[in-house]
Amino acid sequence: MHNNPFLAKYNTPYETVPFDEIEITDYEPAILQGMEEENKEIEEIVNNEEEPTFENTIEAIEKSGATLARVTEVFFNLLNAETTDEMDALAQKFSPMLSEHSNNISLNERLFKKVEHVYNYYNHVNPDAKEKELNQEQQTILENCYEGFIRNGAKLNAEEKERFKKLSAELGVLALQFSQNKLKDTNDFELHITDEEELEGLPDSLIDEAHEIAKEKGVEGWIITLHAPVYQPFMTYSAKRDLRKQLYMAYNTMCTHDNENNNMDIVRSIVNKHRELAQLLGYRNYAEFVLKRRMAQNTENVYALLHQLTEAYKPTANEEIEKVKSLAKEMNGTDFELMPWDFSYYSNKLKEKEYSINSEMLRPYLELGNVKKGVFGLATRLYGITFTRNPHIQVYHKDVEAYEVHDKDNRFLAVLYCDFHPRSSKKSGAWMTSFKEQWKEKDGLDSRPHVSVTMNLTKPTEKNPSLLTLSEVETFLHEFGHALHGIFADTTYRTISGTNVYWDFVELPSQFMENYSTEKEFLNTFAFHYKTQEPIPEELIDRIIKSRNFNVAYSCLRQVSFGLLDMAYYTKEEELNEDIMSFEKEAWKETQLLPAVDGACMSVQFSHIMAGGYSAGYYSYKWAEVLDADAFSLFKQHGIFDKATAQSFRDNILSRGGTEHPMSLYKKFRGKEATIDALLERNGIKKMA
Repeated sequence: MHNNPFLAKYNTPYETVPFDEIEITDYEPAILQGMEEENKEIEEIVNNEEEPTFENTIEAIEKSGATLARVTEVFFNLLNAETTDEMDALAQKFSPMLSEHSNNISLNERLFKKVEHVYNYYNHVNPDAKEKELNQEQQTILENCYEGFIRNGAKLNAEEKERFKKLSAELGVLALQFSQNKLKDTNDFELHITDEEELEGLPDSLIDEAHEIAKEKGVEGWIITLHAPVYQPFMTYSAKRDLRKQLYMAYNTMCTHDNENNNMDIVRSIVNKHRELAQLLGYRNYAEFVLKRRMAQNTENVYALLHQLTEAYKPTANEEIEKVKSLAKEMNGTDFELMPWDFSYYSNKLKEKEYSINSEMLRPYLELGNVKKGVFGLATRLYGITFTRNPHIQVYHKDVEAYEVHDKDNRFLAVLYCDFHPRSSKKSGAWMTSFKEQWKEKDGLDSRPHVSVTMNLTKPTEKNPSLLTLSEVETFLHEFGHALHGIFADTTYRTISGTNVYWDFVELPSQFMENYSTEKEFLNTFAFHYKTQEPIPEELIDRIIKSRNFNVAYSCLRQVSFGLLDMAYYTKEEELNEDIMSFEKEAWKETQLLPAVDGACMSVQFSHIMAGGYSAGYYSYKWAEVLDADAFSLFKQHGIFDKATAQSFRDNILSRGGTEHPMSLYKKFRGKEATIDALLERNGIKKMA
């Protein structure tokens, strides 16, 4: 007889998710019971006849819905990392159910009156009591709870509330459809190569991987897919321009074709429904609504940053493009026109020419096992924490590894799951998530987090282990930085622990870690040749360091272009009726450095802003980059492994979650607000004083 594992205490190490025991049929009854339990908990709060207080109202809401959170965290994490057609169908079913459930709570008038009573008491009736009776975390929780109700429609009239509910439910379904369409279109494309001559220029690592994919699919030859570890090196190294173009067009026209995976109308619907929802709440547009709860505060500040970056980097970016064009013409004749499918190829040729380096040269020194030791060792050196793989912790796929994380005093800190390689059941990209957040019980018991990093790094082949590019090492460091934000969480309340911070602050810990990828002292700790165990040559590290700002301005403008596109959609105050491709071209025209390609469209596959929570927030990467460059400059002053600086970063940033306004936390660490200067100096745009 099968017992639903979600409905009892997990009998596993550290109460980790018992993945081996979960059946597809467990999700729905557990979600239904979770919603029922939370409804009862809310009713108890509403029907409590005592005067509303912080404890019996705000804290009680904070603690409600534990069962529902437990099952949905697992379901939606696996929907991204290990989905099936059955799970996709369930997601379509659950999304409106969960949206309605959430809305029924946030739009519960009696519940909101109690929340408002507590909020008014501490902010208007007796503001002196706020400092005396509530600590900083409690003040934040009170503010978040009240604002959360307002932002979810608590002050709307009955008719408006119904419209809000409908829009929320529809947005949930649309985001799912968007993601599912993108995954299907990614998996549907295959470039099947049977002629060995078509492999010209490709490194052995990619040829081996393409052969493995073909073998898995039961065909001869080599298969190139649109998954990043295959697509990116193919575009960088393939000498066959016609194949580069074919692959580029396949990648950049995903979800534009006349089939069921087309996302054009979905993009329009997502943008329009976000705008309508924001306007229903009294905002001019969706960006204004989002930015009220961000460090940037308003659209003017976002555009100021994006325009400041464009102005600072565009002259250098144009010079970078001209150098690549010049080399391409030198190799092909003066009539050659550099197209987007050529850029990676000729950029790499130029990098080889100028620095005698390319990403393939580094792969033998960046074997995944060694990289793991290096990345984990970096955290040990900075913070004293250790990572021990535990084979008794159940995982959701054989490729996933589970680690126990212990503090320098051997106290248990967290469980870390690592999921490294692409597969058809996993969406593209890389991300960090949690299967359980951190919080503290009334008796002081510290309930520690279970965090996960999910990536799509180069797979091992029959011939070789997983050998990474430096860019993939940066990706690992990035997601590991997010993981540390979760691992070090030390707060009382779940909703403000770990990465539950403003979205333009959340990228600071992750982008901060990327700084180490080109530091000699760090590379020397793990970069050994996978066959000979010889350390990476010093002169090769020197070339890495010299080349780290290669095409940095082009890369910056590419990120800025995505931010401009995002803001163009979400600052709209009228309905979006335009052709999506035309709208996109106009939105980012000031940052486009290469010829536009008919049929190519980013918007229909831009998961971050359509289905990933970065709507009106993509600028966050550049916002946080200003912070991370400024933060790392302090480490450069004191030593990149300086324990005192690291402890301050942990105490003031990593462990504090969303307990205070992020600028307050940052100033506690840095002693001042960040400026753009450190970023410009790091990128070589501005000479160091």
